[in-house]
Amino acid sequence: MTQHAEPAVKTPPASGPGQSDGRTAQRSLLVKTLARPEVGVFLGAVAVYVFFLIAAPPVREASAMANILYQSSTLGIVTIPVALLMIGGEFDLSAGVGVITSALTASMLAYQLTLNVWVGVVAALVVSLAIGFFNGWMVVRTGLPSFLVTLGTFLILQGVNLAVTKLVTGNVATDDISDMDGFDQAKKVFASSFDIGGVQVKITVFWWLLFAIIATWVLMRTRYGNWTFAVGGNKDSARAVGVPVAFTKISLFMLVGFGAWFVGMHQLFSFNTVQSGEGVGQELIYISGAVIGGCLLTGGFGTAIGPVFGAFMFGMVQQGIVYAGWNPDWFKAFLGVMLLGAVLINLWVQRTMTRR
Repeated sequence: MTQHAEPAVKTPPASGPGQSDGRTAQRSLLVKTLARPEVGVFLGAVAVYVFFLIAAPPVREASAMANILYQSSTLGIVTIPVALLMIGGEFDLSAGVGVITSALTASMLAYQLTLNVWVGVVAALVVSLAIGFFNGWMVVRTGLPSFLVTLGTFLILQGVNLAVTKLVTGNVATDDISDMDGFDQAKKVFASSFDIGGVQVKITVFWWLLFAIIATWVLMRTRYGNWTFAVGGNKDSARAVGVPVAFTKISLFMLVGFGAWFVGMHQLFSFNTVQSGEGVGQELIYISGAVIGGCLLTGGFGTAIGPVFGAFMFGMVQQGIVYAGWNPDWFKAFLGVMLLGAVLINLWVQRTMTRR
């Protein structure tokens, strides 16, 4: 009885009123919740959505939301593997032009050789995975920062896209492949739409959410997910405990190549032709979406769900500005504000996690 009485007497002077401990516990729980990488971006996405609901009345229509989700999905499908790569401690600046490279490969190979378009689709996948393998292999073998390696790949692909397209087609765009064998089947996979309640929803929205679910499961429930976090946190320590660092990093770059291929196929079968000079600048949006989604620039931290909300914010802003009737140039300003805010939040999260 005496031992129970002593703490009861000593506690108030040490920590103030009895309810202080309750407030401390609540504050710790709140900080722990906000430190989750997906929570901050979710709240930001809700805020942006509410803002445009007020500023742009057309956003309230179901068809407008379908367009916003479509815009978000074309960004999000690449943003998810880019986020995984960033969790693994690397960057890929070639993802944007890689999308166009895959579309050009599929289109020109099928058209120029008069093949079934699925042959071009498979060849484009091989090329995209090869680009990812090359990026990862160069980073692992040379020890150079992935920023420099993929910047070089970005410049190479940008030049090759333009030069080869002009050489093969005599133009800066590919030929129309809509009347070729296999086109209709490929379009159903990559660029079809579904009627939901009288609203046309693009299939990329469903692919986007499916990829997010798979990526979340891989990160949270598989050994490969543990490897990804380990190599992003400290690759030397990861190697010391048996993590295959080279395999993990190279495969993460190849996943980015897969995402670029998929979006490239969507663009090809949506518009039947591809402009060879497009894709420049998209890599920054993919990386920004991952950062806004809670992935730390230092690696080793993040989720696959956060970048989903990050991509949604981009799609919401991009389409919301149009529906509000504003100058589309404001999108870049919003992008900069969101990115800066995300970096500051990530910095706060990092300090919160290391503070004891």
